[in-house]
Amino acid sequence: MKSLIAGILFSFSLVQIAQADGPPPFMKDTLPEHAMMEILKSWGAVQGEGAAVDAKTRELIALAVAAQIPCEYCVYAHTTRLKEKLGASDAELKEAVAIAGYIRLFSTVFNGNGYSFEDFKDEFNKALH
Repeated sequence: MKSLIAGILFSFSLVQIAQADGPPPFMKDTLPEHAMMEILKSWGAVQGEGAAVDAKTRELIALAVAAQIPCEYCVYAHTTRLKEKLGASDAELKEAVAIAGYIRLFSTVFNGNGYSFEDFKDEFNKALH
């Protein structure tokens, strides 16, 4: 069981610090024991070899989302992985986070002003084509 957990963690890059004796303490201490394997398997399903999005892009998306939540644990983990394992530049990290910020800005403006979603779709589709 322990080697299976470690294999899942390593294979799907949930955390590159998986230990031979199972998940690291931050997982053991926070995830329900009875659900841990299912949580790790489902995370692995979107991180595995069959993933349609490359690892660097997935991590940039994760960083952008983490910055919006905000989750300092996630920001640290994704930033560290991006820089140390995936070779991302500071410019790439800044751009991903800035894009997330602009998405939040536009969402706030449109929703806060009660702008018609139907009008938005019509206008967006006209501008797109």
